[in-house]
Amino acid sequence: MSSIKWVSVRASIAETLSLHNRSPVVASQMPSFKISGWEKEGEEEKKIGFTDLGCDQKVQEKKDGASLKQMIEELDCSDVPSVFICPISLEPMQDPVTLCTGQTYERSNILRWFSIGQYICPTTMQELWDVSLTPNRTLFHLIYKWFSHRFLLQKKQAENVQGRVKELLEKLEKAKGQPRIKALCALRQICQTEESARRTVLDGAGVALLSSLLGPFTSHAVGAECIGILVNLPLDSESKISLAEPAKISLMVDLLHEGTIETKINSVKLIETLMDIEDLRSENVSSFRLLFGLLRLLKDKRYPKGMAAGLGLLNIICSCKQVRNQVVSIGLVVHLVELLPCATTSCLETALAILDVLSTTPEGRAALKDCSSTIPNIVRILMRVSEDCTQHALSILWTVCKLAPEECTSTAVEAGIAPKLLLVIQSSCNPVVKQRSAELLKLCSLNYTATIFISKYTKYTNTEEMSEVRNNWASAWPYKINCTGFFPCHTVRMDNGFLPASELCT
Repeated sequence: MSSIKWVSVRASIAETLSLHNRSPVVASQMPSFKISGWEKEGEEEKKIGFTDLGCDQKVQEKKDGASLKQMIEELDCSDVPSVFICPISLEPMQDPVTLCTGQTYERSNILRWFSIGQYICPTTMQELWDVSLTPNRTLFHLIYKWFSHRFLLQKKQAENVQGRVKELLEKLEKAKGQPRIKALCALRQICQTEESARRTVLDGAGVALLSSLLGPFTSHAVGAECIGILVNLPLDSESKISLAEPAKISLMVDLLHEGTIETKINSVKLIETLMDIEDLRSENVSSFRLLFGLLRLLKDKRYPKGMAAGLGLLNIICSCKQVRNQVVSIGLVVHLVELLPCATTSCLETALAILDVLSTTPEGRAALKDCSSTIPNIVRILMRVSEDCTQHALSILWTVCKLAPEECTSTAVEAGIAPKLLLVIQSSCNPVVKQRSAELLKLCSLNYTATIFISKYTKYTNTEEMSEVRNNWASAWPYKINCTGFFPCHTVRMDNGFLPASELCT
């Protein structure tokens, strides 16, 4: 029996309909035909079926066991050849088809292009004289081969990594002294870069093994390596409870004081991970040794990552009311205030959030008032970063000024708070923030006549700092100013219209 190969006739049907109706019909939009036939190979006959023009892809997937879609999703390839990329989605093509212009696209993308009435080539902008789609089988096989090669390499590498991790875990159960430290170091380096290594540690009871190595008699070298591994793992509640034992937390605090900067950051991050355990909150966060360790980490301005990690843990610690007075007693308020001018955006928001929380206690308010840099540093932040920063800053300034109105409000006015408060009021930001700004502005104006207060205001209106504030507001603030340019110095825009500044001073 001679070899017979059946092929789909959808393309020819579509072409015929297009010519007859004078309207474009895409082959893949035709009803799906399921055509069966027989193909002779040697002495055997086998039944084959084709359900679409892209049949080569299904045959290839069945042969190799992995779909192209799966490989594209699992591989993180930044060096994909440009010829494999669809010009429409800029993603690797899984079913490439070619137009009459010679340009190749992903089938689903070009069909969507046609569905919106666009019958021109997206790349060349030529009008299409034929809208049939020709599967580019050669390109598909090249794409599949390219991804298959890298997929198999990654799979083989993952198997090697898993084997190496299992070997190291077995070694940790028996080794002691320097061999144990070397095994831990090797495991830490693998877990930092390989997801398959982290999964193997979790599946192989590695967390319990590492947790058992931590204790009151653990050397700092072993503790640092164990913490460096654990901080990269997603821990379940049982593992967290085991790691939250007082002796293990004490070791983490010791490493926060005496370890390298990397070890200090890892210790802080691991303690932060364990903070959702209620027992840890009540028994360990009040430790002065932990608080002093965080303070030392924040003081070291050479390491922004250490500062960010320390502020993150401190923010969680301050959520416990019973700890806030202890945080204030170690002088952390003054240090955070001095940190504001040089902090990054994320650190600045966290530091202001901590100060805002501490200002709810009498000791915190007193510390903020007694620090000479509090008002100037916080006024300088207004309108410079984000609405959250401005909201925290206004809350702190309001608390401090209410504590000592005559002393603090005059300092705030001299620091240039008035034009910034007017800018907040005139914006479209949160009404609560605008209301707090209006209240603070009125409080600041009580010790001045209208003329003097306006003169204090105009002193800062055209300064270089205010120009920078206006530019930052226009470019980065998520809300728009309700006027063109900067507002007149004698009025302020309220929700119910313009209000003369003199009325705010009464």
